[in-house]
Amino acid sequence: MLLCDIGNTHAKFYDNGATFAMGIDEFLNYEPIERVYCINVNARVQRKLNNPLFIDITHHFHINTTYQGLGIDRIVACSMVETGVIVDAGSAITVDVMEKGTHLGGFILPGIHAMLRTYGEISSVLDVNLSTKISLDSLPQKTSDAVNYGIFKPTILAIADIAGDKRIHFTGGDGAFLMRHFKNGVYDRDLIFRAMKNLISQKGLL
Repeated sequence: MLLCDIGNTHAKFYDNGATFAMGIDEFLNYEPIERVYCINVNARVQRKLNNPLFIDITHHFHINTTYQGLGIDRIVACSMVETGVIVDAGSAITVDVMEKGTHLGGFILPGIHAMLRTYGEISSVLDVNLSTKISLDSLPQKTSDAVNYGIFKPTILAIADIAGDKRIHFTGGDGAFLMRHFKNGVYDRDLIFRAMKNLISQKGLL
């Protein structure tokens, strides 16, 4: 079974346990040779999905929420959590809270790499490499550490503040690193794909 999660910058594929990704420009030239079950948040590729080999299952997902404009990627991830916090750390970092099957709300932060690029646009002095090895328990003593501290510390504090003692389910490319800062965190690389597989099976869409 070939699954695809189409985001703003990449299309991520799942093929029987193996994952791979391609940029959106590459995806626009991609021609499937088998059925691809997909969800999509990117209006730019919607016409591409007219190909009958793409099976868009977006409209099959529903959760109880009053949030207006909740993206399908967030809906799909939240559908897997009865009570807890879901953090999808990719191009953007989305944080959502579920309580007894109801979505209470959430917020969006720039992704880690987006924040890093912003520093470089402010000044060439702030154009530093990303480092996941800095200490967040003491004040930085050099600029590269200061930039990285400024990215990671507020992000971690924001997640911790909304999560409290709830289980935090991390996914996305940077989720594994962020999870390390939380005793109540777990990392599930394939959270969205597992939700897609579950729905396909439950709805008999094969």
